[in-house]
Amino acid sequence: MLTLLGCGVVANVALIKNKGFGGGFLMVTIGWGFAVFAGVIVAFNSGAHLNPAVTLGQAMYQLAEGTGEYVPGIPVNVLTTITYIGAELIGAFLGAVVMWLAYRNHFNEEPDPASKLGVFSTGPAIRSYGWNLVTEVIGTFVLVFVIIAFSRGGTPAELGAIPVAFLVIAIGVSLGGPTGYAINPARDLGPRIAHFVLPIQGKGSSDWSYSWVPVVGPVVGGILAGLVAIPLLPIIG
Repeated sequence: MLTLLGCGVVANVALIKNKGFGGGFLMVTIGWGFAVFAGVIVAFNSGAHLNPAVTLGQAMYQLAEGTGEYVPGIPVNVLTTITYIGAELIGAFLGAVVMWLAYRNHFNEEPDPASKLGVFSTGPAIRSYGWNLVTEVIGTFVLVFVIIAFSRGGTPAELGAIPVAFLVIAIGVSLGGPTGYAINPARDLGPRIAHFVLPIQGKGSSDWSYSWVPVVGPVVGGILAGLVAIPLLPIIG
C-alpha cells in the first residue's frame, strides 16, 4: 500500500500525459504522507512496520528498555526482525509492481529514462555520496526518533497513522530536497528491484551505483535514533 500510493503519486506527476503531470515536489510530498497513512492503517496489527529503519530503531530501543516486544506476542529477536524486514521489502516491491500496472501506458509514452526510474526510487539533486548519505541519516533519525517519542506510551498504530503522515510530509518539505528523502531502505530498494526486473520500455539504468545510499543512510539513522532515544525518551507507563 505504501509504495503503490507513494510511487503512484510520483508517476502521476513525472510521467507525461497524466492528469497530474507537472504537479511538483509539494504534491509528491503530500502524496507520500497520505501513502504512509494508508500503509500504517492496514498494517497496524503488526505494529505498522513498513520501514526497516523504524524496525531496527525500535528494536534497539525496546531491548534496551527491557520490554522486548514489537507488539504484544511478537518478541524482539533476530528471527522476528529479519521477518519484519523481509516482509517490508517484499511489500515495497509488490506495491511498485502494481503501480506500474496502473501506469503502464504512461511509462511507454515517457521518453526520459530518468523520469521512469524516479517514479520507483530516489536520486540526489547533487550527486555527492558522502553528503547524500548524511542527508538520509539526518532525515531518518528525525523520523524514527519522533515515532518513538509519540509511540512510547503505547499509542495504537491506527491512531499513530495521523502524526506519522504529517511527520513524513514535514521531513519531505524540510529535508527532502537533496536526495528525495528515501528515509526507508525498503521503500527505495524494493521499487528499484521492480524497475530492474519489469519489462519497462526504454527504462535505462536502475542506478545501482547510488542504491546503497538510501539503504545504508536510513539504517544508520534509524539505529542512531533508537540508541539516542534510550536516555532521552524513557518509556511511559
